[in-house]
Order: sequence, then C-alpha cells, then structure tokens
Amino acid sequence: MDKEKAAKKFVKLLEIVETLRGPDGCPWDKEQTHESLLPYFIEEAYEVMESVDDEDWKTFQEELGDILLHIALQAQIAKEDEKFSIVDSLDTVNEKLVRRHPHVFGDKQASASF
Repeated sequence: MDKEKAAKKFVKLLEIVETLRGPDGCPWDKEQTHESLLPYFIEEAYEVMESVDDEDWKTFQEELGDILLHIALQAQIAKEDEKFSIVDSLDTVNEKLVRRHPHVFGDKQASASF
C-alpha cells in the first residue's frame, strides 16, 4: 500500500468536505447535522454489506468511499462545533488498536484468535 499517496488523497477528501460546508459551498452539505446524516450512513453501511454479499468489488470500493465521505462530513461538523477533530478520532482509534493488541505491539503472546 502506498501510504503517502493514501494520506494525500485522504487530506484531499477533508479539503473537499471543508469546501462543501464553507461559505461558498453546497447548500445541502452546509445544512447537514450529525443527526440528519445518520439515515444516509446506515444506508451506506447496508450497501457495503450487500456489495460484499454479492462479491461486487467495484461497488464495494465505491461504497467504502461513501463511508469515508460520511466520516469526513461528521468530523467536519464536529470540528465546526468545536467538539473534536478528525485527528482526535484517528488518535483514539490508533491508541485503541495498539491497546487491544498487546500480543502484536507489546510483549504479550497470543496462541489463539480469542
């Protein structure tokens, strides 16, 4: 995986979402709230499941992008509301993964998948 390329593209997504919600952005995007986006997020999650069930990998790729869009939108709204930033969410998940995997990132041994 080209991590640098992925990071640049993720930053581009964040910039696009910030523009869409900015002063000259899209009226629909600007009026969205955490709550108003939830039904769309659930719909996208079901579409991810369906694409995996159907082994439709092109659609799966697209639906994962839609989920990333929802994450970026929710994070942008939280940033605007001064609740937290996407960096805070990334820190939280990174710390959680390391903490939950001491057999990989620490000195513990794992003999089974639990």
